Amino acid sequence: MLFSIAAASNAQSLPEQSLSRGAWELQPFIGGGTGLGHADTTQFLIAGGRVGKIITGDHLHGWARGNFEFAADFMPLYLVMQPGGAVYGASFKPVIFQWNFTSGKKIDPYALIAGGILFTTSNVPPGNTSYVNFTSQGALGFRFFKRPKRSWNFEIQAVHHSNASLGHLNPGLNASLLFTLGYSWFK
Repeated sequence: MLFSIAAASNAQSLPEQSLSRGAWELQPFIGGGTGLGHADTTQFLIAGGRVGKIITGDHLHGWARGNFEFAADFMPLYLVMQPGGAVYGASFKPVIFQWNFTSGKKIDPYALIAGGILFTTSNVPPGNTSYVNFTSQGALGFRFFKRPKRSWNFEIQAVHHSNASLGHLNPGLNASLLFTLGYSWFK
């Protein structure tokens, strides 16, 4: 009996063993990036954590096989380096919808969409704008598993920052590219 349980466990890939329905993900991360287009003089440094829960079992077949995860990010460090100086901020993303592609043996690619809010100590972008910006984004990433329930994560995010006309002006940072590196534990 013990042999058959061990054999079944070894037959599953590392993403399948780690990303099962009901599993929790805990992840600290750090990252940075740059604005694009008219915001190309703006850079970002971020650090925070993600909490997620796998809410479905695997669906679909072949390369598209995977499951759905709901997550949230909290970033107590969201430094915006813009013309006129650096601005400290903090961000919260309460809505992250993520599809985990679980067909790989050690690598789990994923895609997500997210929405959140950014609070800063000064107007972002500079001018008569706002201390509050809303963030919407899409991201692609992958987890690299060296053992069950542990992974290194790399993510590339396309982020839109907008104050939604809370300030007198709403030029926004229409396109920013951010990269993050994290480490996840699954429970």
